[in-house]
Amino acid sequence: MSDVRNPTIHQRPSSRLNNSNINSSNSLLRRFQTHAPNSSQLIGFLTLFVSGSILLLLIGLTVTATILGLIFFAPLLILSSPIWVPIGTILFIAVAGFLSVCGFGVAVLAGLSWMYRYFNGMHPPGSNRFDYARSRIYDTASHVKDYAREYGGYLQSKVKDAAPGA
Repeated sequence: MSDVRNPTIHQRPSSRLNNSNINSSNSLLRRFQTHAPNSSQLIGFLTLFVSGSILLLLIGLTVTATILGLIFFAPLLILSSPIWVPIGTILFIAVAGFLSVCGFGVAVLAGLSWMYRYFNGMHPPGSNRFDYARSRIYDTASHVKDYAREYGGYLQSKVKDAAPGA
């Protein structure tokens, strides 16, 4: 009698559970297929990966060479620094001065070119703003002149009232 099998222990899983597992795995596969990269995206990713790896290798080599160069040439730089510091300072000042003069020269040439085109009527960029500013200055000056004419006589009569002998 002890050979009686317990039906709850040896039950087969129901078909309903099997179907839900199959459906979830199918939906997972469908999601992977819809989000899978196409061939051009895959080639782009591989190109990015290869070029990034090469650049990372080159960065490592550059840093290593820089550190080794500093290790080997640091004593030479320290011993000869009384020569290099004044020379470096003079060269820096000379190069900075030369580049400043060149920059100012280019700015002056650009300004002269703009003025030449403006006075010859070629309407360079910004000429409309320049004309607007000029007309505003002229209008303001004429307004101030009219105001001075209008109220200038009034002020002179007040000065004569305040100082009759003047």
